[in-house]
Amino acid sequence: MNASAASQTHITGLVCAVDVDRALRFLADGRQLGRWALGCMNTVRVGTGLYRGVSLFDGALSFVRPVLDQDRAQVDYWVGSDARQLSPRITAHVQARQAGCLVSLAAWRSEAMSDARWARLVACHEAEIHLVQALLEQNRRPARRPTSS
Repeated sequence: MNASAASQTHITGLVCAVDVDRALRFLADGRQLGRWALGCMNTVRVGTGLYRGVSLFDGALSFVRPVLDQDRAQVDYWVGSDARQLSPRITAHVQARQAGCLVSLAAWRSEAMSDARWARLVACHEAEIHLVQALLEQNRRPARRPTSS
């Protein structure tokens, strides 16, 4: 997807074949975030509700605090390069659907974000929603046991 230099928000979403509660638990888990957020991979817990990960693009460290709002069925991600100065920039929202749930990711562009950085974030979210879907649906299946011969 091409990100317009004038765009200030981006939203993408997919239907996932899991229930709302399972999706919310997954999205709010900072360790799981490190499996699908390309700018914050391999997360480790560094404080209460605070995680640190590394960007696949440039190796930069970032911090994230996922905040679950069960009543609104969403997770707000407070992010930044300094753990003491995080801002709410990403939200995941989950809605029940007949075949599971719709998971959407919304991003807001900061004033300091260059056009190139914004375009990269938009492209990442388009890929990340597919990773979220695959991980959610993969984890819902029971592990296959080898058959004895």
